[in-house]
Amino acid sequence: MANSGPFDIVVLGGGSGGYACALRAAELGKSVALIERDKLGGTCLNRGCIPTKALLHAAEVADQTREAATFGIKASFEGIDVAGVNAYKDKIVSTTVKGLAGLIKSKGITVVEGDGRLTGPATVEVTGSGGESTTLEGRHIVLATGSVPKSLPGLDIDGERVISSDHALVLEHVPASVVVLGGGVIGVEFASVWRSFGAEVTIVEALPHLLPLEEESSSKRLERAFRKRGIKYELGVKFQGVKPTPGGVSVTLDNGKTIDAELLLVAVGRGPVSEGIGLEEVGVQTERGFVKVDEFCQTSVSTISAVGDLIPTPQLAHVGFAEGILVAERLGGLNPPAIDYDGVPRITYSDPEVAAVGITTKVAAERGYEIKQVTYDLAGNPKSKILGTQGEVKVIAAVDGPVLGIHMVGARVGELITEGQLIYNWEALPAEVAQLIHPHPTQSEAVGEAHLALAGKPLHVHG
Repeated sequence: MANSGPFDIVVLGGGSGGYACALRAAELGKSVALIERDKLGGTCLNRGCIPTKALLHAAEVADQTREAATFGIKASFEGIDVAGVNAYKDKIVSTTVKGLAGLIKSKGITVVEGDGRLTGPATVEVTGSGGESTTLEGRHIVLATGSVPKSLPGLDIDGERVISSDHALVLEHVPASVVVLGGGVIGVEFASVWRSFGAEVTIVEALPHLLPLEEESSSKRLERAFRKRGIKYELGVKFQGVKPTPGGVSVTLDNGKTIDAELLLVAVGRGPVSEGIGLEEVGVQTERGFVKVDEFCQTSVSTISAVGDLIPTPQLAHVGFAEGILVAERLGGLNPPAIDYDGVPRITYSDPEVAAVGITTKVAAERGYEIKQVTYDLAGNPKSKILGTQGEVKVIAAVDGPVLGIHMVGARVGELITEGQLIYNWEALPAEVAQLIHPHPTQSEAVGEAHLALAGKPLHVHG
């Protein structure tokens, strides 16, 4: 058994949180080892954000081709070349992974391939694909092992008829029909893609709305848009069971309904990869499988930190980046501030997109805020008319206080939420935003109009 180290920092996991931590630590002059058993970039780059957004863009192109006549363009839609779509998606992933690997190498970070496991508060044993093992020693260890798709008790994902998002990304055909179990971000995005590709889609969600964590009016807007697109959904209904049929699967629900489809996509969330990495042996505390940390991502063991999907914070790649950077800067003696998770933008890249930052009206009420709010309909926004999208921008503010939440629905609003992030995080007053001049014609004007109305000087807002 070879021995290696000591490094200043040993990072277990090369996904968003792990590689961001490694890169920032290297910039701060630390010696870093990064352990990864699969491909650099983790779930986000290989099986999550990047490939799904490539599929969603292909879906948008399909819809625009079908609707070309609306814009006076003569085009005919001949169908989906799944091999071509996958080649486009895979090229984006592979070139991005290659770029990341080059960046990591250029920073002098030691990359170790294999399965890592804590063997002490300062050591990680790495087992390579050939069974050989190496022990890496680190003055500090950062756990960034990520997450995997979850299922429900008794629901077996076979990868053929009952699939996870991992399987969905490598399908070699467009299914004729799909039941999507789970109306959160992953379920909604795949439902959107498959509908654009021509599939019959039904979403089953146990809670009363799609995207149940978002502002209720945003969820209702999305539901209305999906209904127009022919995406069906069963809300407030629990999954009961699934049986194989000659054509695929038969899914039963607790309201007595049965839905037959070619595939069942299980999109009920993601669970942390915390088993078998030596947490119990070294005394790292966990709860429901997640590693417990303080506001600076420090675990119960002083030499070990944890970031990303392994800890119970929002499961977003950009949250992983921020946590990785936070830990690197803390270990580099920079004394960084804790992350305000309410101030992190969240986007669902369906058609239409749903984007938000800050808190919902429900959370504002729970926290005792007296609020005022304005909803600006994109029907009054010329650029949105040009794009042919419907939706809204809703802004919530404390009475005589700053903006508390911005909630958007519509095409491309994921790009707009960045301004919302600045407004929320800089604790801007509606009157301060109202003074800013938004370029015309852009969708960003909807943000300006909503703040003008909240400041008591509406321009193009009725009523």
